[in-house]
Amino acid sequence: MEKQPRRAGPSVTRMNLTVSTCFIPVHDHDEALAFYRDALGLEVRNDVKYEGMRWVTVGPKAQPDLSIVLEPPAAIPDASPQDRKAAEELLAKGLLRAVIFATDDCDATFEHVCQAGAEVLQEPMDQGYGVRDCAFRDPSGNMVRFSQKR
Repeated sequence: MEKQPRRAGPSVTRMNLTVSTCFIPVHDHDEALAFYRDALGLEVRNDVKYEGMRWVTVGPKAQPDLSIVLEPPAAIPDASPQDRKAAEELLAKGLLRAVIFATDDCDATFEHVCQAGAEVLQEPMDQGYGVRDCAFRDPSGNMVRFSQKR
């Protein structure tokens, strides 16, 4: 059988792609809300309980189309019990990354998040790739960064 030449698909450069949703695993939603809602000022958009689990959607007021879903680490569809346990262990060790927020003032953001009691991973510093950033751990151990363009 002769192989047919592959036809080019539509160009993604003509598509208007935007991020709509991302997921952050958390071990305690109330602790996560104290960080993401109370310390960072994100608004709660949804709070759903289903089959003994809970999903809370938050997002920045300035980005109403962006949803950050705080979900249990065991909420991985089709994961085996061993994989779910591994995800929970990685979260407990702080080995999962969460999100990078853009900010107009990295130093002021750093001070604000420090005052909220978050664990500091990196104080504000200029990076060689054109940003000033800092990093914290959320209450579940996820790394959360704040980045300011220089």
